[in-house]
Amino acid sequence: MGTVHRPLPDLPDTTDPNAIVVAFASNPAFRAAEWSELTTPGNPYRRPVRPDDLAWVKYHNTMLPEKALRLSALLGHRMLRNIYDLESTLVAPAAGVDTVDQDRADFYSRDNRVRSALARPVLERHLFDFLDEGDAAPATSTADALELVRTTARSLSESSPEAAKLVEKLSGTREAAVFVTMQYHGFVPAVREALGRTGIGEFPRHLDGVQAALLGSYQHWISLRSAYRDLLNAGNLSQTPGGQWQLLLGTSLARGNHLLSLAADPGRLPELVGAAAFSHLAGQRDTDALRPILERGLGAETNFAGFDLGIGWTVDLETFLPEVLDALVTSYGTDAPQGFRRGFVAAQRLHGLWHEDLAAQLSWADQIELHQEYADKVSRYLDDNNIVVDLDTFVESEEETSTTHVHNEHRLVMIEEGQMHFWNNATHKIELFTGDKILIPVSRLHGSTVLSGVCTYHQPIIPDDLLKKII
Repeated sequence: MGTVHRPLPDLPDTTDPNAIVVAFASNPAFRAAEWSELTTPGNPYRRPVRPDDLAWVKYHNTMLPEKALRLSALLGHRMLRNIYDLESTLVAPAAGVDTVDQDRADFYSRDNRVRSALARPVLERHLFDFLDEGDAAPATSTADALELVRTTARSLSESSPEAAKLVEKLSGTREAAVFVTMQYHGFVPAVREALGRTGIGEFPRHLDGVQAALLGSYQHWISLRSAYRDLLNAGNLSQTPGGQWQLLLGTSLARGNHLLSLAADPGRLPELVGAAAFSHLAGQRDTDALRPILERGLGAETNFAGFDLGIGWTVDLETFLPEVLDALVTSYGTDAPQGFRRGFVAAQRLHGLWHEDLAAQLSWADQIELHQEYADKVSRYLDDNNIVVDLDTFVESEEETSTTHVHNEHRLVMIEEGQMHFWNNATHKIELFTGDKILIPVSRLHGSTVLSGVCTYHQPIIPDDLLKKII
């Protein structure tokens, strides 16, 4: 009997990074969202990406630092998480629900694996290269790495996340609590999985402590599983990976993706240990700082033990890290402390971006009526002063849905005719009717669905300097 060879999928032009990304995003499981898919609690394989945007969102170069909250970052991190999750055991709560069986087949298909192998380095370069200090990075010894950790620990102890400063200002306490919980769900399990995955393998004796710490992080996560499920239940959220996919900030995906990228490249173990060390330092402070948002919105009876932004380490870094760095030097050479620094600093930068993004999203979502007033004010100013700005117009039919996204500039949404649901959270939808307007600041996550037979709306693009002048 002859051997049956399954053909490889049609491959894109492998010299064209953008064609590679477009081919990967064409997987049916990543198709644009439908009106009923704001959340997908029964389907961990349904991961809308907005593939149509890839006609103009490009990935052939490195993302600039100032664009880390823009659309290419959001879509890129969605795609990259889909690549890393190919190595995860994603289990649907039940078979036969909606399109779960077909989406599972598409997600884990051979074609998807081949295309993901091509797309991964393209996306990693675009999304992560800006984190590398390059020639600006100082030469780092073991002593330098330890001092960086001490300095950072002091800085964290003397500061508070921006989102925590909003606690007393937020009027939509449940909405804020649910949104924070969704972001937690979006990256912490990925971080723990990355650490646990790295700990699986044959380590030499001098790295036994590192392996134990990595495996211990995931074992600790398993011990939190019951409380974690209770926490999600309090917010009416699903444990299903990707169950709240459309509501995840790009920076939430990025924090998980960073650790997953290091876990996928065992040659970068010193970097992963550095990133883990920062996550350990920041985790307890962030847990304590953000927990009041959850307590105000989810109720005192909630099991908050399932909220832990750390990595489950109980080690004292002052005694643990000198031994670890010496062990890494033994196996990876004198560049190991430099790698540790690289991972530590990258995690620190993504942590800062996440807090900036989270605070801005919470603040905007909590002040929708104010941003409707801003939109009226901006519109009147443009009319009164005969100012012409770039403008996009859309004519959409009933149930046409805009998968959640961000804009690379400030925009107004102005309904000329029709009705739509506008959303930025899983808790509620905002009704917009003929004549309604809303200001969407740059990089704020949102989506919409048309409710009327047809809806015509305009999006004037407002330059930043003009917006500051008006409001």
